Amino acid sequence: MAQAYTADTGNGTARTRPTGSFAGRIRRMPERWRGDRGIWRRGVVLAFCAVLVALLMILHAHIPNRIGNLGSLTETFLPWFGVFVPLIAVAGVLRRSATALIAVLLPLVVWLNLFGGLLGESAATGGDLTIATHNVNADNPDPGGTAEDVAAAGADVLALQELPAGQVTAYEEALSATYPHHAVEGTVGLWSKYPLTDTSPVDIRMGWTRAMRATVATPGGDVAVYVAHMPSVRVKLHAGFTANQRDNSADALGEAIARERLDRVVLLGDLNGTMNDRSLNAVTSQMRSTQGAAGDGFGFSWPAAFPMARIDQIMVRGVEPVSSWTLPRTNSDHLPIAARVDL
Repeated sequence: MAQAYTADTGNGTARTRPTGSFAGRIRRMPERWRGDRGIWRRGVVLAFCAVLVALLMILHAHIPNRIGNLGSLTETFLPWFGVFVPLIAVAGVLRRSATALIAVLLPLVVWLNLFGGLLGESAATGGDLTIATHNVNADNPDPGGTAEDVAAAGADVLALQELPAGQVTAYEEALSATYPHHAVEGTVGLWSKYPLTDTSPVDIRMGWTRAMRATVATPGGDVAVYVAHMPSVRVKLHAGFTANQRDNSADALGEAIARERLDRVVLLGDLNGTMNDRSLNAVTSQMRSTQGAAGDGFGFSWPAAFPMARIDQIMVRGVEPVSSWTLPRTNSDHLPIAARVDL
């Protein structure tokens, strides 16, 4: 049975509170700590964990990829390292460890430095061109409905990936009223309110077409638009993060973008990797993410049921990102994303 103590309420009356209750322990904790020299000796393991989390975030680029692509795997889920901060803090309070609570400030500061800029909502307005991209899922049971849902976002240019040959007609019929211009190459397609020219597949070393390029004649001038769907990655116990094929395709896509003759370039697609993943450097070193520059939150896009990573990307070169956001869920396992850019 919990004991009770009497507290002065400040108005001449007293109130009895149980000392054994959780609330009672929290209220009296500072008082207990004042005479407890063990608060500095306890929680050493927690403090070590806090320092380790901070070091992993600071030195993520130095984690080698030679063993199971461990570096890329860490970078894919790097924002989630912030979850350890409140866990360690709560454990430190429960352990009554001043050492742990001081140490947890280190990963907190590092995480805020890396990702704090994404916490605020974007209030940017304006822009000349609205663009969107969506991996529609080859097994989508309602391709027409998915196409209409994405078109409702009002994008001027829309890219779709994972288009099965047998469903292309369904997407074309659903989008024809909104987008008079479109082109499909392999399993990727581009729909536009403005004319398309110079449409061609892009070889990303897969043996079949999963990337394309087109020139979009916008009112603000020509824009080179690339649509890409990088190979999938898997996490396997015996092999680690299997991403070699994706990495090779990213290198090929980066080479194609480097040869682009137009100054204004937009890349839309499912890259199966995040902006933090070093293996996408061939692409990310040349282009700017709309989400990182003008996004609203982290913009996680996969898996749709509980998004944990932003592997669908809108990237630009030679244009200015104004805003970026995720669209409502469709019948796909990815969320659509959209952005507005200034030409």
